[in-house]
Amino acid sequence: MSHTTRFWPQRLRSADGPAYLALADLIADDLRSGRLKSGDRLPPLRELAAALGLNYSTVARGLAEARKRGLIDSRVGSGTYIRGAAPTLPLRDGNSADMTMNLPPEPDDPALLAQLQDSTAAAMRAADPWALLRYQDFGGSPQQREAGAHWLHTRFPEARAGQLLVCPGVHAVLYALLSQLARPGDTICVESLSYPGIKAIAAQLGLRLLALADDGEPCAAALRDACRTAAPKALYLNPTLHNPSTRTLSRSRREALAEVALAYSLPIIEDDAYGRLVRTAPAAFASLAPSLTYYVTGLSKTVGAGLRIAYVHAPGQRPMQRLAGALRALTVMASPLTTAIATRWIDDGTAARLVEAIRDESAQRLQLAARLLAAHPLRAHPEGFHVWLPLPAGFDANVLAAWLRERGVPAVAAAAFSTDAQPPDALRVNLGGPGTRAQCAAGLQLVAEALARPPSRS
Repeated sequence: MSHTTRFWPQRLRSADGPAYLALADLIADDLRSGRLKSGDRLPPLRELAAALGLNYSTVARGLAEARKRGLIDSRVGSGTYIRGAAPTLPLRDGNSADMTMNLPPEPDDPALLAQLQDSTAAAMRAADPWALLRYQDFGGSPQQREAGAHWLHTRFPEARAGQLLVCPGVHAVLYALLSQLARPGDTICVESLSYPGIKAIAAQLGLRLLALADDGEPCAAALRDACRTAAPKALYLNPTLHNPSTRTLSRSRREALAEVALAYSLPIIEDDAYGRLVRTAPAAFASLAPSLTYYVTGLSKTVGAGLRIAYVHAPGQRPMQRLAGALRALTVMASPLTTAIATRWIDDGTAARLVEAIRDESAQRLQLAARLLAAHPLRAHPEGFHVWLPLPAGFDANVLAAWLRERGVPAVAAAAFSTDAQPPDALRVNLGGPGTRAQCAAGLQLVAEALARPPSRS
């Protein structure tokens, strides 16, 4: 028995409560005092049980409790070692949704915060309060649609207010679009890693997702084969600052995919939720195939997740009217209050200033990630706020993601995004979820620690 643990029998005899909990408490106490350090090994379980005068099952239960607390870890062939008490990062507003959603950072800029407050107050002063409390025509007023078209122009210069709808969030738009374009049993072509929401919507509607072969980008030849053999009803893509891989499709691949879609009259759903963050990117599918593309974007990923306003630009008047009917049946309308704020922020430049601040804050956090995870092959976009982290051999992505989320680090395993049942061993780590840059750094340090010693299943 080690010099440290030889004192445990006496301490266990004087402890109150169940012995297995007392054993886990002893490990925690010795970590705090420095008697145990990260990397110290514990004796084999049977040897430890004999030395402590406890039965095997009690010691096994105590070590399981210590493992659950993140104090120890075990690997086959190398025994049980001290992991160290992992700090738990506070959740923003105690909200566990932060752990799985991809959230933009909140820049610590008092002047920007004052502008947000002033612009919101100005929007409320200019509005008729009773009008904000009434039902509205679906799709927004002409002024609100013009603001939406202006917001789209950075990535899609051809956007026209007359073909645009103001909607309550991108997710609602995707649900309505798929319900319009496909029927239960129909096929939708997607990337092999895709937005989890599209998987949930497809399951709800009884649609089949067909993952396209990928050579780093979805293959046009695979789309052509799918059109010939599976008769898909739509192609769903997230081409710019892809969630989760951070990839942006090249101009040549966009043109090749658009050419196939045009040849088969295949509608394209272009989910450009992150596109406004990117200063330069190849032409949107909506520019390459305007007669087929539903261009969808919003403010949740570029301004703030609570601002549930999205814009969808349809390929024509009739498709827009059909989509408006589906969305009206599904959501009734976008919140007039939220729409008023979003429109004001776009019109007076507040939203654009917030995007710039989010870009700058994201760049600072990416520098932290590059430094703290320098030994690992991170994939990131310089203007994004999430990273894609391929894992070394021997890691279970699901176990690691769960371990990190328990400690306040917003990590999601690749399986959540996989559409071909062959997820890579990788994690998406959101750098925006932690409220402050210091919390982001602490979370990245936890990731680095976990990669040094993989957590085991508890």
